[in-house]
Amino acid sequence: MKIAIDAMGGDLAPRAAMEGTVLAAREFSRSEFVLVGREPDLAKEEIALPGNVSILHAEGVIETASEPVRSVRRQRDSSLVVSTELVRDGVVDGMVSAGNTGAFMVSGLLNVGRMPGMDRAALGVLLPTFAGRGMLLLDAGANTDCNETHLLQFARMGQAYVRLTQDVAEPRVGLLNIGSEQGKGNELCKAAHPLLASGVPSFVGNVEAREMLMGVCDVVVCDGFVGNVLVKFFEGVGQGLLSSLRSIFTASALTRLAALPLAGGLREFRRRFDYVEYGGAPFLGVRGVLVKAHGSSSARAFVSVIRQAHRMHESGLVRALEDELAKETER
Repeated sequence: MKIAIDAMGGDLAPRAAMEGTVLAAREFSRSEFVLVGREPDLAKEEIALPGNVSILHAEGVIETASEPVRSVRRQRDSSLVVSTELVRDGVVDGMVSAGNTGAFMVSGLLNVGRMPGMDRAALGVLLPTFAGRGMLLLDAGANTDCNETHLLQFARMGQAYVRLTQDVAEPRVGLLNIGSEQGKGNELCKAAHPLLASGVPSFVGNVEAREMLMGVCDVVVCDGFVGNVLVKFFEGVGQGLLSSLRSIFTASALTRLAALPLAGGLREFRRRFDYVEYGGAPFLGVRGVLVKAHGSSSARAFVSVIRQAHRMHESGLVRALEDELAKETER
C-alpha cells in the first residue's frame, strides 16, 4: 500500500506532517509513504526518513485563505493538487492533507471524480460520544444546501463506512432534527424522514443534538451547513472542557494531590474526547481514499489520519461504496 501526504498543508507544515509520516511508517513498515512538497523546505527540517518514506517535489503551496476553485485550477504544481493527481493516476492508494479544506474538496472532485450514481460527495467527521465509540456525521461541510436524496445517499455511505472501518455490523442511522417526532423540522427534514425510513436499514428516526453524545446512533445525517456548525461547536466544547479540567486540577498543591487517584480516568476521558484520536474527515463519494486532517494537526494527529486512510483502503471501502450505489441503481 502507498499513501501520499500533502506535506505543505496545515498550520504546522511541513514538520508535523513529516514527523507524523515517520511514526506511521514505523507502524506500517510494509507500506510506502510519499511526502509531497517543496524538497528544500522538507530538507531544512533535518528529519531522518525511514526507507519506506520518499519525497516528491511539488513547488506550489495553496494557502489556507486562498480561493479554492481558482487556486486548484491555477496551481497545478501545488502539493495538494499533485497529491490528488497521484490518487487519480493510481500511483498511490490514498492521500491525506491538513491544507485548505475547500481546495481539498475541489481538487478531489476535479481530479478523482465522484462515484457513478453519487450526486454529491460529503465530508464525514467521527464525533466522540459518552458511549465510548465515535459517531459519524455526514455532511460536515462539503454541501451547505442539500435535498432529501442527498441525505439518503449520505446515510448509505455512512453505514458502509462505519460497517467496514469501525466493525459495527448494523450501523444505526439518525436524522439530525429539532425534535424526535416525525413531521418535525424544516422542509428538508420532513422530506428526508420517509425516504430514510423506507430506504435505510436500522434507521432510528429523528435525533436531537442533545442525544448525539449518548450514542443513540452510529451515523447521523444533515446538510453541510448544520453539520459544519455542529462540528465546530463540538471542537470548542471539547477543548474548553479539557482546558477547564486542567485548570481545576492544577490550581494548587492540594488539587494536584487530589487528582492523583483520578489520573487514569482523566487520561481515558481526554483520550475519548480528543479529536486527535478520531483521525480526519474522509471525503466520501469520490473514487479514491482522500482524508482531510485538521488544519492544526500535530504529528500525533497525522498518525491517526494516516492510519485512517490505511484502514479505508485495506477494507476496500471505495469498492464497497460503489457496489452499494450500483445495487441501489438496479432497484
